[in-house]
Amino acid sequence: MSSTTTNSNSFARSAASFTILPRSLAPALQSVLRIVTGLLFMEHGTGKLIGFPHGLPFIDQMPAGLLYFTGTMELVGGALIVLGLFTRPVAFVLAGFMAAAYFMAHFPMSFFPAINMGEPAVLYCFVFLYLAAAGAGPWAIDKD
Repeated sequence: MSSTTTNSNSFARSAASFTILPRSLAPALQSVLRIVTGLLFMEHGTGKLIGFPHGLPFIDQMPAGLLYFTGTMELVGGALIVLGLFTRPVAFVLAGFMAAAYFMAHFPMSFFPAINMGEPAVLYCFVFLYLAAAGAGPWAIDKD
């Protein structure tokens, strides 16, 4: 084995073991990610259903049935995510919901999420997909 191979293997091992935060925090941070995501998602539902916070963009352009359906999905789904109740199935449904929302509302305006204002929908979709696979974490009503 050459010294170059040994040096690159040593560097790869030390780079792989370098962490800013200890790995022991990962389960707690998984729960924090779930709770914060759920609270932010609920905010969209409360904005649509009870007008708080006031001034959600494009809310006046949504048909009433779609407004109530999406608001209910966001409020109830977000609350279940916050509580960690039925996390995996709820997160899976919400990931699909956000994918559909992106392609229905954002994608027709432009291919690029930064232009079509679809970045939150894409991010929610993939965070929910992660939670559907990984579960709720330790701070949840349902223990995985």
